[in-house]
Amino acid sequence: MTRYRILALVVGTLLVLLVVGMVLKYGPTDQPAMAGVVAPVHGLLYMVYLAAAYDLWRRTGWPLGRMVLIVLGGIVPLMTFFVERRVVRDARALDRAPAEVGA
Repeated sequence: MTRYRILALVVGTLLVLLVVGMVLKYGPTDQPAMAGVVAPVHGLLYMVYLAAAYDLWRRTGWPLGRMVLIVLGGIVPLMTFFVERRVVRDARALDRAPAEVGA
């Protein structure tokens, strides 16, 4: 879960920077440098994020809809932070559930 969490925060931050870079590139300033640097880094780390998200989804046994939400978190700006918070909360609840049943 830690691997997913770190990647989600990094990918989300890069996505916000990419949006800023696109605004600078296609806006009135026409400065493509930031988008040119951030886009490939975000793309590479997004692929790693997908692998970590798949691993977390497989281990938790969540429905496919949850995986789709996690994947969209790396595509929709700012959504990553909300999805990450919810996924971590729900995953921690799954970790606690067996201990409470055995008590």
